[in-house]
Amino acid sequence: MKKDIHPKYNEVVFWDQSSDFKFKTRSTMTSSDTITWEDGKTYPVVKIEVSSESHPFYTGKNMLLDTAGRVEKFNRRYKK
Repeated sequence: MKKDIHPKYNEVVFWDQSSDFKFKTRSTMTSSDTITWEDGKTYPVVKIEVSSESHPFYTGKNMLLDTAGRVEKFNRRYKK
């Protein structure tokens, strides 16, 4: 790889603001905010709105749609 053209790949803490869930991973994202992690080291923290802890698909809290009403409306509209 060429030198000095790739972004730095460092350890970063992602913090899901909606569920107060934090996880540490490696990323090219940076932030001026820092946080002290469980190992006592300080890492940059990237604040996010949705993660696997708060997304309805992963939590199983999907909202049910009124499919029966939609089917009846379709049948009324296109009834022959």
